[in-house]
Formats: sequence, structure tokens, C-alpha cells
Amino acid sequence: MVQPTPIHEVVDLTDVSQNLVFNMTVDQARERIGSGDAASIGEIEGHFAIVGRKDHHVFLARSLALPLRYFIAKRAEGPALIAANRISTIAEYLRDEGMSDQFHPSYTRMAPAHYVTEIALVGCPDPAPRYRRYFEPQRNSLPGDLDEIGRRYVEATSREVRRWLDSVDDAAPIGVCFSGGIDSGAVFLLTYHEMMQAGMNPARLKAFTLSVDGKGEDLQQARSFLSKLDLSLFHEVIAAPSKAIQLTDAVRLMEDYKPLDVQAGAMTSALLAGIRERYPDWLHLIDGDGGDENLKDYPIEENPELTIRSVLNNPLLYHEGWGVNTIKHSLTYSGGLSRGCTRGFAPARRYGFRLFSPFMLPSVIEVSEGIPFIELTEWSHERLYALKGDIVTRGIRQVTGMDMPHFEKRRFQHGATDPSLLRQSLPDQPEAYRQAYHDLFAPVAAS
Repeated sequence: MVQPTPIHEVVDLTDVSQNLVFNMTVDQARERIGSGDAASIGEIEGHFAIVGRKDHHVFLARSLALPLRYFIAKRAEGPALIAANRISTIAEYLRDEGMSDQFHPSYTRMAPAHYVTEIALVGCPDPAPRYRRYFEPQRNSLPGDLDEIGRRYVEATSREVRRWLDSVDDAAPIGVCFSGGIDSGAVFLLTYHEMMQAGMNPARLKAFTLSVDGKGEDLQQARSFLSKLDLSLFHEVIAAPSKAIQLTDAVRLMEDYKPLDVQAGAMTSALLAGIRERYPDWLHLIDGDGGDENLKDYPIEENPELTIRSVLNNPLLYHEGWGVNTIKHSLTYSGGLSRGCTRGFAPARRYGFRLFSPFMLPSVIEVSEGIPFIELTEWSHERLYALKGDIVTRGIRQVTGMDMPHFEKRRFQHGATDPSLLRQSLPDQPEAYRQAYHDLFAPVAAS
């Protein structure tokens, strides 16, 4: 009988500096992940994408904000597992090792957020991953009182903002990616509130808004938001030309072809490029990514795969897609925001920023999943779309004492810029994105 040959090599190419763990060291988090114990991994607080190992078992775990990919390559002496945050990092490693002929982007795998992924390293044929969920929030656990829901949701967000601020150097400047919408507005006000409560210098704080070719509803909205609260002194506009935003570059940055996420990533990239040009040493940014997913604020009518019943009946649908072990789950890309997280991660890493999103943390998502959406909306699309602004503004008022301006939501915004500017800068046909993605990796796969 032929015995399986254990894989003796694990190549960890993840960017350790991107991990932000609040309640333990990264090494301690890696030990927990290496144990494979889901309950223990669920106690890790913060944003992380970490590889652990125990004997011939490799364990990969990530939070929602950071991507984590892996690939199994064949060497003469046995297979090897390569882990990285980006597909291109894996492709470059295989090229340098003379194994480019093994590469194809579809052979890479994304570890899904909120699961520990286990690979038993036992050689050919490639082993199938095992998944164990480490985060499973209780649904419909909150009362149908909007004031109570708003308070709990915003309090949870504010606590995470405070923990993040405490992790940042006392003198470091703080930037908010700011459109004046509900999510970026809440994040800005909570950051300002927590800084004032802690006696931090508010002069460290800026709200950065992107303006493409001097246009955009975001700029007007952001100015109006801050003016109403007499906080305009914190505002700074970052200008970018539309010609600088190219489809091929955006797809290369995102390593994906989902138009809405690519568009959001392209605009975030333009904003961060402008900040970096103006401030060479700036490091820390915070944004409101994940707020739409938490409060289910996407236009159901524009997605033929969705109905309001599928949105309200499926837990974490916008966060994780249809979920692992389902037909629609992509092993290569994961699903939902677990896939789309690269829209923030990739631009931040390109320009050397540490980007923090409080809405993407389990403690905040747990509150949002506890909202009795069916009871509050009675299956009404319009009531669902109105819910987010109602909940967040009520919570901000209770937690900070401020009346947050609330503007009508422009769909598929992702907090980056308004749809009209997106379509001016990038094509709106899904086929163009798929072709750009194919062209991106075709030379590597064929080399």
C-alpha cells in the first residue's frame, strides 16, 4: 500500500503588518489558529489574515477585512502550500521558483471570512479543504425598538473606533475616507467624539473627500454634512482627473472582475493616491466599508439573483455570499464582502496606508444580525432601504448628542464616489471587466 507523503513545505507570504489584533499578539493569534479550535479562534478580536500549522495540518483564518489566498504547488520532493494576500504574490513566487507552468488564477483559493480553513497536507491528489465556522451571530435577538437598536449598533461601533484610536501613536494624524453618506458620516462623528472624550488633539483629524475632474455629488454632500455640524475645518478635498482611472489598472489592483467592487476600489485608489501625494508620511485611515452589508442596504431589484426573502432569510448574505458548501460559493473568490474586501485592502496596501473599518468587525456585525429585519420591514423594499438611516441617526444622537445629517442614498455608492462619476471613468459592461481580468493573468498562465 502506498502511503501518502506529507507536504513538508508551507510558504507564508502574507503581509503580517496588515494584521490588527486588539486583545493579543499576532503570534498568540497564530497559535490559536494553529490549534484549529474554532471557539478559541473566535476570541481573536480585530482584523487578521493568519496561517497556522500543526504537524501536517495547515489552518488559515481571516476576518472580513483582509484577503487570504492559498495555492498547492507540486515539487519533485512533494507538494507545497503557498499562502498570500494577493494572487499576484503567488504567481510571482511560482515564476521565481520555475513553476509558472502550474499557475492559473482559478487554481488559487480564498479562505472564506469567519471560518477556519483546514488543509491536511498529504500529497496527491490535492486535499479538499475543511471549513469550521468561528463566528455565528444570533439572528433576531434584539427588540423591535429602533432607538434601542440604534444605540446598541452605534455603541458597538464606537467601542471599536476607540480601541483602534488607542492602538495608534498619540501624535499620528487620523484620516477619514469621507463622502458625507451614512456610513462615512457616522465613522467621522464617532472618531471625532471618541477623540474628544479621550482628550486627544482633534487637530490630528481630517475628513478626505474625492473629487473627480472637480465634479461629484459627494463633494457637495460632504460639505453640507460638515457645515450643518460646524465641523468644516476638518474637511479636505482630494482632486483627481478621470483619465487617471483606468479599467486595466483597477482590475489589476483588485484582482477581480466584479464591476461594483472594482469601481469602488478604483475610486478608493484615486483618493488614497491623492492623499499620499499630499502627505508622504500619513499612515492611518478609517472608513465606513461594511455598513451597507450590515444593514442590508443594497437595491434588491437590480440583482436578478436576489429577492427580499432571500436577503432577509439568509444570515450574513451580503457579508459572505451564499456561504461555503453551496453551489454558488466560489472557492477562488469567496463571496459577498468576504470577496469584495479587496476594494479597500488593495488600494491601502498599494499606497502604504493602514486602513481600518469598524463596521467589518464581528462585535458590530453581531448587533446588526440581531436586528429583527422581517418584523421591522414586513417584507417591504422601501422600509428596508429607509431602515439604515433611521437606525444610525438615532444611534449617533444617543451616543454623541449630535444630529447627524441624513441625505438620500445613491445606490451602489460604497462610500467612494457617486455612480455618475464611476460610469464616466470606467465602463459599465460586465464583459469588459471579465476581459480585462483574463488579459491580466493570461501571460502568467501561459508562460
